[in-house]
Amino acid sequence: MLEIQDLTVQTKERTILQKINLSVKEREIFAVLGPNGAGKSSLAYTLMGCEGYKPAAGKIIFDGEDITDWPIWQRAKKGLTLAWQEPARFEGLSVNDYLLLGMKEKNHSGIKEALQGVLLDSEVYQKRKVDKTLSGGERKRIELASVFTMRPRLAILDEPDSGIDILALDKIMSFVRELKEIGITVILITHYADVAKIAERAALIDEGYIVKKGPTKDVVDYFENRCLACPKFK
Repeated sequence: MLEIQDLTVQTKERTILQKINLSVKEREIFAVLGPNGAGKSSLAYTLMGCEGYKPAAGKIIFDGEDITDWPIWQRAKKGLTLAWQEPARFEGLSVNDYLLLGMKEKNHSGIKEALQGVLLDSEVYQKRKVDKTLSGGERKRIELASVFTMRPRLAILDEPDSGIDILALDKIMSFVRELKEIGITVILITHYADVAKIAERAALIDEGYIVKKGPTKDVVDYFENRCLACPKFK
């Protein structure tokens, strides 16, 4: 479904992604694992076409089409979506209306199912506003619920650095599996090895380079036994 070929992204100060080569199969969960500052979120923003992340070299091929120079809206129309590391706020917009926005077929039962899937009481949260009254964890869960209601072809989930406790995160990973079951391909961005383990395949990224890729067990073992033993992680 997705082919990333020799992808390089630069800022004025430095190269943030260097010759990234990855492939993601349809209807799989693919994990991108690495420490904070490794380039994981930069890869997510580049795939989505965010401002400031235009590739200096390489290609992004989605479903057989070169989308390297496409704007965000065109990628979204094609079936890509990104759940942000820091979810947006929409002052005055209710959770119910926010979730309805991306639904192809508007129905409230789908909203209830999505909220329950991310461990939120639908009776309470449909009436809440997507604003500063929500905690970071609540906003992240609501954004995950929106991915469920939108039914994109490929969802890039950029895990937050904080705001969701480990128990809730474990249950939300079950929700990620549900996304796969309804036909959504998932790229899961994470710095937790235990979270990456739900993926079929994975890539380890550090300092903008792919250090290792392949079956998730191999990548996680490398990360835990070699990377975490490195003095830079102490």
